[in-house]
Amino acid sequence: MMRTSAAAAGAIYGEGGRVAVEDSVLGEVLADVLAAAHRIAPSEIAGLVQETAVRLGLSQASVYVADVQQHELVALPGPDQAELLVQGRPVQLETIAVDTSLAGRAYRTESVQTAADRDTGRGWLPLVDGIERIGVLKVAAPVLDAAMLVRCKALASLTAMILATKQYCSDVLIQTVRTRPMTLQAELLWAFVPPRTIGTTAVTSSAVLEPAYEIGGDAFDHSLAGTLLHLTLLDAMGHDLASGGCSAVALAACRSTRRAGGSLVDIAEQIDRTLARWIPDRLLTCLIADLDTATGRLDWINCGHPAPLLLREGRIVTGALDRPPHLPLGLDSAAPPPQVHTARLQPGDRVLMFTDGVTEARSPGGELFGEHRLADTVVRAMTDGLPAPEALRRLIQQILRHQDQQLRDDATILLTEWHPQPRPPAGR
Repeated sequence: MMRTSAAAAGAIYGEGGRVAVEDSVLGEVLADVLAAAHRIAPSEIAGLVQETAVRLGLSQASVYVADVQQHELVALPGPDQAELLVQGRPVQLETIAVDTSLAGRAYRTESVQTAADRDTGRGWLPLVDGIERIGVLKVAAPVLDAAMLVRCKALASLTAMILATKQYCSDVLIQTVRTRPMTLQAELLWAFVPPRTIGTTAVTSSAVLEPAYEIGGDAFDHSLAGTLLHLTLLDAMGHDLASGGCSAVALAACRSTRRAGGSLVDIAEQIDRTLARWIPDRLLTCLIADLDTATGRLDWINCGHPAPLLLREGRIVTGALDRPPHLPLGLDSAAPPPQVHTARLQPGDRVLMFTDGVTEARSPGGELFGEHRLADTVVRAMTDGLPAPEALRRLIQQILRHQDQQLRDDATILLTEWHPQPRPPAGR
């Protein structure tokens, strides 16, 4: 088995997790993988990762990606299985439960998990692109020591990058993470929404959409531009293809306007005019916001939508973001422009935006899910040290259980956490 010294390990993954090339074997292998990855077919990724693992001294490396609803981790298909997938034929791919396995724990907590038997060390490493969770890498070696884990982390990082570049243009990868076909409106909206989680050292924004395979009129957007984080949450009237089209058009109007330098008011007015002209008789409620991640200033517009919640130090700050809402969009009315509201966040604050399908979810006995249960679930998860994406995954599962797995309306949640880095003392 290939080994690296502890000194070399520190050089490879030094301060900040940066990779150096003082381990000549690792540097050479990763360079070869990068060169091969440009033209590799998605069905060849699993084979490339396994070949690379052997060159690094591992006996095995397998790639698993999370399904759309994050219930299971699914093994990447090889060439033969991929061919069956694109033909629409049944394929038996290995799956691992997210909630009850060591592999799932690596995914949930975004941390390395290891185990060992008499002859082999085994490990599961999270596959994360930026801060978006993709899946896990399963590794095995005769000895899985700290030096070898350094190589495993480098392989996991590179694998995540390869998957991220291939997943949105590959039916093989898309079909791998789906357990059943999507409705037309769901297909439309998933094509328009961004990655579920984005962020920097100062902010994290994460979202969930359910019912994932039948989503109708809900959609979200988040985007970073310098120190500004833009947030949009939409809820179009109805639950059909026209609803999905309404939200998709609204997202396009939002992006077109803000990328042309438009303000929050400009965005709302452009959505309003566009819907009134091209999709008449369809209304849409929304929250449109900008968060300055340098100062914590939050500006937002509420057009007929439930007010966002401010979570601070493990509790709801009652009424902190309650403001009189503007009319829903799509009316193209003669009403005055929507008002921009402003609040100042404190470090560690979380802003929770949601559609009414979340709080109005009813149990079989008629009990509403409600705002307090919503906030309490998020607070409990994050108090346990879980990252925002995992807090939302647990929350949406609780909502589904509350409604006996039968959502009667779309449920979409957008959670933003402002966590600026402390400023160094003066003079340093």
